[in-house]
Amino acid sequence: MRQSPFPHSPRGLLLLFGGLVMGFTPAPFHGWMLAWVAMVPLWLIILDGKSPSIGDGLWWGLGYHGLTLSWIRDLHPLTWMGIPWLSSVVIVAFCWVFITLWGATMVALWVITMGWIRKITLNSDSNYFSWWAILVGTALWCSLEWLWSLSPLSWTSLSFTQSPYNLLILQLGQLSGPSLITGAIAAVNGLLSMGIIQWKKTPHTALFSRQFPMGFGAALALLIACYGMGWYLYGRPSGEIPDSALRIGIIQGNIPTRIKLSPPGIQQALQAYTGGYEKLAEQGVDAVVTPEGAFPFPWIARSWSTNPLYHSIQAKGVPIWLGAQGLRHGKLTQDLITINRDGSILSHYEKIKLVPLGEYLPLEPILSQFFGRLSPLRNSLQPGTMDQRVNSPFGPVVVGICYDSAFSEIFRRQTAAGGEFIVTASNNDPYNRVMMAQHHAQDVLRAVETDRWVVRATNTGYSGLVDPYGHTRWLSQPNEYSLNVVNLYRRQSFTPYVRYGDWFTPTLAIVSLVSGLGGSGMGFNVLRLKVKDFVHRHPYP
Repeated sequence: MRQSPFPHSPRGLLLLFGGLVMGFTPAPFHGWMLAWVAMVPLWLIILDGKSPSIGDGLWWGLGYHGLTLSWIRDLHPLTWMGIPWLSSVVIVAFCWVFITLWGATMVALWVITMGWIRKITLNSDSNYFSWWAILVGTALWCSLEWLWSLSPLSWTSLSFTQSPYNLLILQLGQLSGPSLITGAIAAVNGLLSMGIIQWKKTPHTALFSRQFPMGFGAALALLIACYGMGWYLYGRPSGEIPDSALRIGIIQGNIPTRIKLSPPGIQQALQAYTGGYEKLAEQGVDAVVTPEGAFPFPWIARSWSTNPLYHSIQAKGVPIWLGAQGLRHGKLTQDLITINRDGSILSHYEKIKLVPLGEYLPLEPILSQFFGRLSPLRNSLQPGTMDQRVNSPFGPVVVGICYDSAFSEIFRRQTAAGGEFIVTASNNDPYNRVMMAQHHAQDVLRAVETDRWVVRATNTGYSGLVDPYGHTRWLSQPNEYSLNVVNLYRRQSFTPYVRYGDWFTPTLAIVSLVSGLGGSGMGFNVLRLKVKDFVHRHPYP
């Protein structure tokens, strides 16, 4: 009999519990080790022939994504935008439910696809199927994460559950980006599930005489192999060259979004960033970094004569990366502008991954009839392109703005084009420390994958410095104005991930397909039966 997928059933509760356990693995919680067992309920449904349904994947996904993304609640209240209190509750609840369901849909798609594969291979050798299912299931999960990363909403990859604490496993990102970490987690969970099933099938009388389940042994072997490779990569020499060192000043403005666009907020920004720039310049820094949207208006030449920061740059002669708005074909962009020692613009980077509803309205001609954007800006921002390159007085730089941090390909491309260190600028207001820690964890992943130093400037926290091994060298206190000087090194090395991109996911998919077609004749028999059935149902007239 088909078991109910709903949470009042033991099965539904177990799946929801597994998702919630996974939800405690990302930063700031130190529960990263739980990620290696939290998927077991999902795998058991597939490997133990439990007739999986969409609901099974949804309940696990709701637990994981709902808990991990619960910081979205800090958007409330939106009364400062003129939105009534009750409407604010409804809007924020909708956002939370939508992004949770978006992530849960990926899990549901994985479950029903694996269930379909189980169905068409029902008569195959069960032992072979278990091994093959783990292979194809891992490939499918990595493929779905890659597909989701192409969408406007991507944050909760399994790989980021290990950041920033599990440094040895994070080193795997150098080889093929986040997919290799994701694949390791998915595969270990699958092998543990196979071991549990093998253990359950052991007769009670032979419980202690039967040999150790192969699934447990394979999971342990894979885990040791992953940690061994991570240890090897972690132990490589740093290779820092003293001449490549830079002293960077970071300004954390701590100006709430609710007042940023008001006359008092703009005046506060001018004072905070001009004063901070002057103090850092006097400390002998090579350059200064400000957060995303430090100046919430376009940085255009006709306004420079009245801008105190422009005059300070000309007087001090220290370059600055300034978060401000840009103009492209008369439309606004969210930029990080490289301003040279003489006050001229050397280059600029336009934010690629804009926040839906906040910085632009998806399907604007349709959705604008029902509600507006959750932003004080009048018009939607325009996204940047993936082929951007940023030059600085110190050479090419890799840049990301806020939400870009969750998309590894943005950083890989710029690094492959010669970027020697990473600068990220973010707002993070009005979110709490959980979101700040998760955002920092994303940048830690990018540092390890690209073998680059990362300097982070945020409005409310956490600003910081991360080295290529994933160590956090400095981290700011949240929700306070601060100035800090950090030292980083320019690097020109290329990791396999930077050179070749995500080769692991397509390789695993091909291996899964080939092994499925060739192993035990399973694939060919299934194909033959399907063709025979089709001919039987559609005879030639």
